[in-house]
Amino acid sequence: MTTKLSNAQIAWRAAQDIDDGAYVNLGIGFPEMVAKFQPPGKQAIFHTENGVLNFGEAPAEGEEDWDLINAGKKAITLRPGAAFFHHADSFAMVRGGHLDVAILGAYEVAENGDLANWSTGPKGVPAVGGAMDLVHGAKRVAVITDHVTKDGRPKLVKRCTLPLTGVGCVTRVYTSLAVIDIENGRFVLREKLPSLTIEQLQAVTGGELLVPGPIADLVAPEVS
Repeated sequence: MTTKLSNAQIAWRAAQDIDDGAYVNLGIGFPEMVAKFQPPGKQAIFHTENGVLNFGEAPAEGEEDWDLINAGKKAITLRPGAAFFHHADSFAMVRGGHLDVAILGAYEVAENGDLANWSTGPKGVPAVGGAMDLVHGAKRVAVITDHVTKDGRPKLVKRCTLPLTGVGCVTRVYTSLAVIDIENGRFVLREKLPSLTIEQLQAVTGGELLVPGPIADLVAPEVS
């Protein structure tokens, strides 16, 4: 597949659906990029598992305060009204349903909403970590990911084969080729790259795509 969105463009598209004032947790790595693309006039309140609420953009290189980091150990800045709290209190927020959105990466997403985003393989994450709490504590769980693996296998599948992070938890997937909702155990296509036919998209998707009507074009600006 030669034409696809970059990671930055996927992150940009996911950011457009975050409501102003929403409490949001971004997964470590690629999902952290979503914070760069807040739509004009909207500002989410970002939460990190290690105990900071309402942090801001990354500081300029050389201006980091390494006492201020997110869960991915990256330097952050603070917005007015930012708060610090104990790790246990942070997870009480997660488990208590106080987050509006969690945006995570994925190895596999199943058509019933199951998520696998960790692995015990030789290059895998050593444990599932806080993701298992996030996917069942947040009111909405979205995934951002390339549509296929590096060797071309679908990441959207009928059933996950890797260890699960959560069961039936994902509601929307933003990929390099499409925006897909998960409803009633089905992949429901909402947007796709205009250069792709539905048949081409289905060929690289492991589960059946439900096409409910006219499909919007997936278009993103050149961002980095």
